[in-house]
Parts: sequence; structure tokens; C-alpha cells
Amino acid sequence: MADTRVRETTRQDTQIAITRAVELAAEPMPAPERAEDFGALFARFGEARVVLLGEATHGTSEFYRARAAITRRLIQHHGFNIVAVEADWPDATRIDRYVRHHAPRPARGRSFARFPSWMWRNIEVMEFADWLRAYNESLPPARRASFHGLDVYSLGASIEAVLEYLQRVDPRAAKVAQQRYGCLTPWQQEPAGYGRAVLRGTKDPCENEIVAQLNDLLANRLTYMREDGETFFDAAQNARIIRSAEQYYRVMYHGSRESWNLRDRHMFDTLQALLESRGPDSKAIVWAHNSHIGNAAATAMGWQGEFNIGELCHVAYGDDAILIGFGTDRGTVAAAHAWDEPMEVMTVRPARNDSYEYAFRKTGIARCLTSWHGAGGRALSDTLLDSMLERAIGVIYRPESELMSHYFEAVLAEQFDAYVWFEETKAVAPLPAERPQGVPETYPFGL
Repeated sequence: MADTRVRETTRQDTQIAITRAVELAAEPMPAPERAEDFGALFARFGEARVVLLGEATHGTSEFYRARAAITRRLIQHHGFNIVAVEADWPDATRIDRYVRHHAPRPARGRSFARFPSWMWRNIEVMEFADWLRAYNESLPPARRASFHGLDVYSLGASIEAVLEYLQRVDPRAAKVAQQRYGCLTPWQQEPAGYGRAVLRGTKDPCENEIVAQLNDLLANRLTYMREDGETFFDAAQNARIIRSAEQYYRVMYHGSRESWNLRDRHMFDTLQALLESRGPDSKAIVWAHNSHIGNAAATAMGWQGEFNIGELCHVAYGDDAILIGFGTDRGTVAAAHAWDEPMEVMTVRPARNDSYEYAFRKTGIARCLTSWHGAGGRALSDTLLDSMLERAIGVIYRPESELMSHYFEAVLAEQFDAYVWFEETKAVAPLPAERPQGVPETYPFGL
């Protein structure tokens, strides 16, 4: 009992110290709707090669608007030309073609249709895409900023994309690819079923066929790239997604650690491929959850053997990678109670009193940036070196079991280089299923 009281007292003292340090170091911010003023605070990170922007939930408007404002600043004034997000590559490609003024490609169905559709199919992303399209319009094609997905889940759409590409450039190779991908065809709409079938021994793995197809595509890169290097890059990336997805759905039943690491390794490899494809002067901004972009080695997930794209960037790029976390205390969020259930606007409970978020709330500051990147932030970072609870809400929110479902231990000073705080937030605004009235047929959310 005495030990428990000592630990509680020590934690309370730590929180008080954090609150005081944040009060001294915090830079109040305007609302993110004032994009120019908001983004200007992040000019200090303009010399980085990669800036990773997080979010504490997948359904909070302020996080999307803040990332958009920061991204606008980095693109306009600091030479960033890649936006890479935690989304499926084929869906993000439709936005990319829109923002870079490319002709739309034939596609089946609407973009971002699978659960959780609100994560990217929302007004906040639509407004950013419109801004990026307008910004790119006056630039030569080689200098236009691009928009890409990093994730691994698009098995069916990626198969369709590779076959469509080969049917245009090499019909004979397309027939071979169709035979090889036929191994996965029965599970394209429910790839988790493929993993279960392999696990139960009722289905042989398709790995050899998938790897052979990727190798064949890459072996013909010089021939294919002579026609159109960018469309080849898109096809090759989709083939890599198929390879990673096939592995992912096989290992997902072996434990969360292995599947998590495979997914984040794929996202990191995709980011590196994008940087390489845009040349030595390329610079990228990543939008993903805090759990992906913060340094996993400074969190409970890392202590249990998981890594993420933030840790991999931290190791690969050192000080040229900036990891910026986001947090909130309360408000509303777009989320579901369980996977594949309808989205709801749910109330976010005020943060627990043994969390980092509570220490930030006690400052009374509505919006602020705290940065400990560089020599000037040493005093603040020293205060943030004690492990505390931190909250993470994904597309599922279970307030009734919040401690178990949404809190984890972390060391904030080692997890991020800076932290963006909104005391109260509101849910994103999902787009309707149909194309918004008055927008052109080329619009990426309405095709």
C-alpha cells in the first residue's frame, strides 16, 4: 500500500512538472482554419527531408485541418513535393491524378469505399485536395506535389490495377499475370479468408506466384518505362502491395506483432520508393496515426517488439526526420463501436488524470505547439522523459473500456520531436456517397 502511494505521489509530481514546463514552452496557436498563420509556426521544420504528422484519433477534424495547414506551408515555402498518407494506394492514386491534373483512369466503384470510409472520404481531405490541385495548376508537371497511399490493404484493387496496366502495354504478360493472381481471386473481396484457409491447411500459399509476378514486372522495367515511367511505377507499386498483402493476411493470425511490423515496414518501403522516384531533392510529408509516426521504441508497443514507420524514419534519416504528435483532451470523434459497424459521432471522455493529456489540459491552453527539437527544447524534453499514459483512438472507440482499449505507456520526449495540442476537438465531416453537387466528373471522391 505504501509503495502504491509513493508511485501515485511521484506520478502527480511528474504531471505538475510537465504542466509547468509546457506552460513555459508552449506557443499558442491560431485555429487551423487560419492556415497561413497556423502553418507559419512549423517553418522551423522546413529543412527536414521527411516530416511525419500524426493524429491521436482517425476521426478528428482539427487534426486533419492542422496537417493540411502545415503541409501547405511546407509545400509552398520549403520544397516538399510528396504527401504520403495512411491510406490504400489505388484510392489515393485517384486523388493524386486529380491534384496533378492527370486524366482520370477507369475505375470500378467509388474511392475510399471500404470501412472506415470516413477516414479519408471527408470534407477536410476534400478541401485539401482542392487546394493542392489549385496550387499545382501553374507549375510544370515535374514540380507538382503528389499525393499517395502507404497502406497494404488494397489486395483486390491492386490486382485490378496491375492487370489493367499489363493489358495496355503487354497483353501476353497480362494473361500470365491473370493466371498467377488467380490463386488469390476467390479471396479478393475477403482477403482475411485467404489467411484462415492457409492457416487451416485447406489452401496452399500463393506466395510463389505473387513473387514471380512482381519479379517479371520488374525484370521488364526498362521496356515498360520507355512508354510511361510514371504509370510503370504505379503498376510496380501495386504489385508490391499484392506481395505484402498476401504475406500480411497469412501472418495476421500468428499474432499482432508480426502483422503490425510487416505493415509498417511496407509503409516505410513505399515512402522510400516515393522519395527515390521523385529524385534527390524530393521531400515528403506523412499523415498517419500517432501510433505509426511516433518512435515506437519510446512506447509500450516498441518494448513488446513492434516497430513503426516513425522509428524506421528516425533510424534512416536521423535529424532529417521530424516526428510531430497530436493530442486532445475531449470533444467528439467519428468512430465505430466495432469493426465494420456504422460510423457514429461519439463523445470523447476527458483524459485520465494519470496521462500526458491531463498534464496538458491543466495548462488551460486551448491550442499550442510544444517543440523540443534542437538545443532550445532541452529543458522541456528533460521533463517529458518519464513514462506516462497516452491515449490512442483509431477507427474503433470503446469509452466503456477506455483504459484497456485506448491507453498505453510512452515517453513523449523520445516518441516525438514536437507535439500539437487541442484541448477540445470535434469529429470530421464525412462526404456523401454520391459526387458533391457542382464538382466535375473527374473529381476523385465521386468517380
